[in-house]
Amino acid sequence: MLLRDRLLAVVVAVVWGLNFPATALALEHFPPFLLAALRFTLLAIPTLLFVPRPKMPFGRLLLIGFGLGVLQFAFLYLSMASGMPSGLASLVLQASAPFTVVLAGVFLRERLSGRQVVGVTIAVCALAAIAVHRSQTAALLPVVLALCGALGWAIGNVATRRAGPVNPLHLTLWWSVVPPIPMAVLSFVVEGPARMGHALGTAFTPSALPADLGLLYIVLVASLVGYGIWSRLLGTYPSSTVAPFSMLVPVVGVLASWVAFGEVPDLVEVLAGAVVVGGVLWASRTAPGLPAAPAAVAVAVAAGVAAASSAQTMRSDAGFDHHDRALDQQTGTDPVVPALSPGAGDAPR
Repeated sequence: MLLRDRLLAVVVAVVWGLNFPATALALEHFPPFLLAALRFTLLAIPTLLFVPRPKMPFGRLLLIGFGLGVLQFAFLYLSMASGMPSGLASLVLQASAPFTVVLAGVFLRERLSGRQVVGVTIAVCALAAIAVHRSQTAALLPVVLALCGALGWAIGNVATRRAGPVNPLHLTLWWSVVPPIPMAVLSFVVEGPARMGHALGTAFTPSALPADLGLLYIVLVASLVGYGIWSRLLGTYPSSTVAPFSMLVPVVGVLASWVAFGEVPDLVEVLAGAVVVGGVLWASRTAPGLPAAPAAVAVAVAAGVAAASSAQTMRSDAGFDHHDRALDQQTGTDPVVPALSPGAGDAPR
């Protein structure tokens, strides 16, 4: 991998990691469901006008959008609005990796290797440690909500696993067409028209400027710029070469939240988060001495892209090229390939 492209991969990880404090800023003005509706509306409008729809069953596209867009970000934004620190959110969202492995094993009959079982078990135990620690020092509900967001991400990943040979950027933009209406309905029912009207009516006031900038960052930088670069890298190099860079996202998310909001990382949560990342990396390696394969490790890219995205951070089956498929057939492995989402992202994702 050329030095220039390695630097670009690091830039993407930084961009997606900064997506978490940007989301926290946006949530200071916009309620969570309305923020998600606005985010995806700003992506959906140019997509409908200028981007060709991927050639895949529309029902599958709806399922991908529902998992990656509606479930993931409804719960993630609600978690952060309920008090989940943005840095911790970037760590807990890594639960999408073991969730993806387990769901793919159940619904897609993906065979789990002994290494994947060990890695998933380690990651789940570390996440349980974070939940127990939070229950003793702060509210547990935000952690549970973030885990539900990670589960939604995993559901979208499994649906994306069968997306077929489509353009990954087009797929990501088109599943972003799904969330605006459900999110707007949720905002109307749960947050109420009065709160929606106040947030929108004061969106262009000086006090709302940080939130506006956070929203623009999520849409323009984390989603479009970040995912655009990531897609080019996936089209140039094997996914096993690119995917490990996504594990920098929670590191950047924690450090950025520390600098921006003074969220001093709790030692127990940082260590447990490192164990989660280590477990995911362990599960994603096909054999000792080989580079990380395009497996659950890639799921981390969702948080920052979409959320995100974020967006959090993910990769799609569309980015899983024919060379990788041939290699999997030769070695007898068929790793779970999570989706790249803008967010959170997705991720983000």
